[in-house]
Amino acid sequence: MVAHMLSCSGMKLLPLLVCIATATWVWADVPESVPEAIGTNINSRYTVESISLSPNADYRLSGPVAQELEHLVGERLNVDALGRLSQKITQELRARRVTFRVSRGEQPAHVRVTFEVERQQTNFDVSLSKLMYDSELGWSGTAQITATSGDNSLTFAGLSNADDSVDRYSGIRARFDRLHLADDRLRLGVEFDAYRDQFDNATLSALSKNSSLGAGAYRSRLNLEPSATFVLAAPVTFTVGLSFESLQSSVFTGSNESANALTSSLRYHQQWQDADENLQDLDGGYALRVTTHALGSNAAYTKHAAHLRYTYHHRRQTAEVALKAGVIYGQAPLFERFVLGNTSTLRGWSKDDLDPLGGNRTAHASVTYGYRIMRVFYDTGSVWDRGQNPDDKHSVGVGISSGLGVFGKDALLLSVAFPIRQGRAVPVFIAGMSF
Repeated sequence: MVAHMLSCSGMKLLPLLVCIATATWVWADVPESVPEAIGTNINSRYTVESISLSPNADYRLSGPVAQELEHLVGERLNVDALGRLSQKITQELRARRVTFRVSRGEQPAHVRVTFEVERQQTNFDVSLSKLMYDSELGWSGTAQITATSGDNSLTFAGLSNADDSVDRYSGIRARFDRLHLADDRLRLGVEFDAYRDQFDNATLSALSKNSSLGAGAYRSRLNLEPSATFVLAAPVTFTVGLSFESLQSSVFTGSNESANALTSSLRYHQQWQDADENLQDLDGGYALRVTTHALGSNAAYTKHAAHLRYTYHHRRQTAEVALKAGVIYGQAPLFERFVLGNTSTLRGWSKDDLDPLGGNRTAHASVTYGYRIMRVFYDTGSVWDRGQNPDDKHSVGVGISSGLGVFGKDALLLSVAFPIRQGRAVPVFIAGMSF
C-alpha cells in the first residue's frame, strides 16, 4: 500500500526515529479503516463522503457544532479539524470520550468519517427544551433534567403550555428509555404525564353551546404511554405504542373518562450538503392515533396528522417551507383537536379567535426567508369541523434571530406578526428560544 517513503538512510538511531515518525506517506488506496494518526498531507488527497455518529441515537448538538459537521462533508479530509470537533462533541454531549474512525467511501478517493461516542457511566443534563412568549397567549415553557447511565435514560420535566392545545396544561412529565438495543435499531420507552388543565372563558362559553365534544371540559388528565422505536433504514424511524389516558371531569362528581389509544408514527429526517456548500434539511412525519372501546376507551375516534418541513441554507440566506395537515374521525376530546394561531402557526392570530374549541380538520402552510439575522414570514391556514367550509386566514411578520443554529435550533427569536384582516391590523409580539 505504501508507494514512497522519505529516505532516512545514513542517520544515527535517534535522528532516524525522528525521521521515520515525521515522514510523509503516500497511499495508493484507502484501506477499510484508516488510522487516526496518519499525516495531514496524505489526508488532503481524500474527500469526506459522509459523517455520522455512533452509536445511532438522537444526539443533541448545538447549531454551531452541527454546522461544522455539515461543512466538512464534501471537503478534503482534515485530521486536525476532526480532532477539534471530537473535543467539542465530547463537551456538548458530556461524553467520556469521542474518537473518530475513517473508512473507505463508496466513491473513489472518498472516505467516511464516524465519530464514536463513549458515554459517561452516569450523566446529568439540565435544559430548557422550550421557552416562548406570545402577547396573546402568554408564556409557554418546558424545563427538564435527564440522567443517563449506560444504555438507560431517565427524563423528568416540568412544563406549562398554552401553545399546542385548546387549553393551557401544566404539570410534570417523566420518561424512561432503554437505548441501543438490537444493534442500535431498537429503542424502548415508557412515559408518564400528569397535567392540570385550564380553559379560557371563550372556550367554556363555546362548549356550553356544544356539549357533544368528547369529554367536555376536564380539569386534569393522566397518561401512561409505553412505546418502541425502530430504525427501519436511517434516517427513517417507526414508533408504535399504547396510550392509557384518564381525564378527570371538571364537574366534581369524581367520575373519570378514558381515551386509551393505539399510537404509531413514521418519521424521516435528513440533513446534507451539496458541492456548493449549500446546507439542506428535510423533516417529515405522519402520526396515527386510534381509540376503540376494545381498549376501554369511552370515546372512539381516529386522528391522522402529517407534517413536512424543508430548509435551504446558502451562505447568509435561509429559506424554509413548512406544511401541516390533519383530520379526525369521531368525537375526540378537546386536547386532541387541532388548533392554529400560536407561536408557530398563523402567527399573529389567536387560537381563541379562530376557534376556541379547535377543529377536527386543519391545513397550514408557512414560508420564511432569512438574510443574516433578519427574518420575514408568511402563514396561511384554516381549522374547521367536518361539514363546514374552511375559512382561510393569512398573516405576515418580521423579526430577528440570533442565528445560533442553522436550522432554527438554539436560536433566540424576536418577531412581530400581523394578522391580515379587514379594517384593522393589531400586531402580536412573539419572543423565545427554540431548542
